[in-house]
Amino acid sequence: MYPLIAFIGGGNMAASLIGGLLAAGHPAQRLRVAVRSADSAARLRQRFGVATGTDNVETAAGADILVLAVKPQQMAEAVRGLRPQPGALTISVAAGVRVATLAQWLGSAAVVRAMPNTPALFRCGISGLYAPPELAATARAQAEHVLGSVGETCWVEREEQIDAVTALSGCGPAYYFLLTEVLRDAGTALGLDPAVAARLAHSTFVGAAQMARAAGEDVALLRAQVTSKGGSTEAAVAHLEAAGLGRIFREALAAADSRARLRGEELAQQAAAARA
Repeated sequence: MYPLIAFIGGGNMAASLIGGLLAAGHPAQRLRVAVRSADSAARLRQRFGVATGTDNVETAAGADILVLAVKPQQMAEAVRGLRPQPGALTISVAAGVRVATLAQWLGSAAVVRAMPNTPALFRCGISGLYAPPELAATARAQAEHVLGSVGETCWVEREEQIDAVTALSGCGPAYYFLLTEVLRDAGTALGLDPAVAARLAHSTFVGAAQMARAAGEDVALLRAQVTSKGGSTEAAVAHLEAAGLGRIFREALAAADSRARLRGEELAQQAAAARA
């Protein structure tokens, strides 16, 4: 028997999860979605064939899994009045809202925080997951069932590590796009047609990623294998290392991690004020 899953929020990430679950064989009649407008409800119902509505409490009633897919600043209001049934699991994909805060609002300690990334829109994402140590293995498997429908999943041991997940994989697509852009522009500066440079840059990154996945080896070893002694690759890599590429990325991720932590604190304060 498939669990009854209720989504609070029907934006891009919720729609991706719904589509992924349906593609994985989860029955449409075991999915519900609550959104803010009747028009949005109608569009989702037509697109996926799932039950939709505009009442969060009504949609969540009796659900085995509750997925909170609203913006962090909307969370306090979105969960007002929600009380998951005994044994139900709540999954939050909202950045910055802590497990303890959600548990207090919902009157339930069975909460998982998830940090998916935007490739989930194409079912090739990866999600970092955190749950309190006491959460049952069956509940963890349920979280993997939901997030695994749009890509890979991995667990972190401490909640603050979700901020590091945000810095690495949550922000990661932007790093890829930036590096592709930089490589394209560098190729153009060497005399390539911009369209050709763009295609070469994009396909090279995609191909290298597929090569790394297929090889299953440490990327440092793969890099060594494609870096011939005295060759062009060695010259380029040596220049990047001398320029401090590793340091730059460590500092960049540290900045993103710090911002995620600060944002979490700001949201906690806003949430407390909203619930007062």
